[in-house]
Amino acid sequence: MKKLQVIAILVLIFSTQVKAQEADSSYTNLEAIFNRPFIYKAQGGASSASIGGYVEGNTNYFTTDGISDGYSMELRRFNIFLFASVHERIKFISELEFEHGTEEIALETALLDFEIHPALVFRMGILLPPVGYFNQNHDGPKWEFIDRPLVSTNVIPSTLSEMGMGFYGKVPVGKHKMTYELYLTNGLQDGIIANTENRTFFGAGKSEEMFAEDNNGVPAISGRLAFNAFGLGEFGLSGYTGIYNEFEIEGETVEDKRRASLWALDYNFRIAQLQLIGETAWASVDIPEAYGQQFGTKQFGTHLDMIYPIFRRDLLGWKDVTLNLINRLEYVDYNIDDFEETNTNIYDQIYAIVPGLSLRFSSNTLLKFNYRRHWERDFLGNPVSKTAGVQFGFASYF
Repeated sequence: MKKLQVIAILVLIFSTQVKAQEADSSYTNLEAIFNRPFIYKAQGGASSASIGGYVEGNTNYFTTDGISDGYSMELRRFNIFLFASVHERIKFISELEFEHGTEEIALETALLDFEIHPALVFRMGILLPPVGYFNQNHDGPKWEFIDRPLVSTNVIPSTLSEMGMGFYGKVPVGKHKMTYELYLTNGLQDGIIANTENRTFFGAGKSEEMFAEDNNGVPAISGRLAFNAFGLGEFGLSGYTGIYNEFEIEGETVEDKRRASLWALDYNFRIAQLQLIGETAWASVDIPEAYGQQFGTKQFGTHLDMIYPIFRRDLLGWKDVTLNLINRLEYVDYNIDDFEETNTNIYDQIYAIVPGLSLRFSSNTLLKFNYRRHWERDFLGNPVSKTAGVQFGFASYF
């Protein structure tokens, strides 16, 4: 508790020195972790170090098949960023997250970048593997929706942080940009299948031990190649693969190596005033025969966010306020295998639609209203479970 109090005091002292600036729209997704308003002061030469962060909270009221737990409110996240220009070609950045109040406290990022050339930068530390678009670009104030996409959390285990190292770079292609990233990290662990979800679940493969050691001594590999088209948007292809199980104990082989892999296609572009953001992911896992068929060897998920500004004008003394009409379509299949005995489909699927409104006061602060409705089916294909509810929330950088 004393540590939390010290951190809170530091935030109050230093955050008063930070003035949020508008985000630079020329940033690519590769640079998402540096596209945060508190950084601009440090890069402007006023200070060698800077502190900032974001906060988001919301209300919830949901019913599932007519049964509700009632109305509740939550402070979903309070995140603190630290950034320093250690040298004109060396950057440090870190992120400490307090989730659901102080229920979960996690160090999401702590890394150093050494710029050899803009096309070749060495990175080492606790980093965000570039799987899809969302994992590196997950800050609440950047998104019009309260909940994170299902494919980005339940197939791709965002937010995924791992200890590792590698290279990234940006290469101009005429007026356009090509970016790449390639990293070695400690990798996900046995929890992918040894979990309480009773299904293949990449998120359960995360562990605090990942920051200190690899459970099997075989690094995971992740990478992303993206094309940022001037005036249109960005399109990316990414992958992640590694051995997840502990196959040796004191030099003795105890089981076969088992691999888990993720592949993703993502996009973020505009057609006139309509913004489209989405990613599609495929997962494959080598499952031991002893596990039941409810543990899928293959998974699939996708989401599409549609954002359209209804008006943009001064409102009640605030300048350039934007009201957005929004909608999200999403689908996840946790098990796209068939039953061995009957050769019929294994279900374990969820569909969702999330229409709503967002009132954006700037690129840094917004209010959100979402209506969420989803349909879920268990792996046996029993009748669909229906959930519906409303959420109202806020998110802001500081």
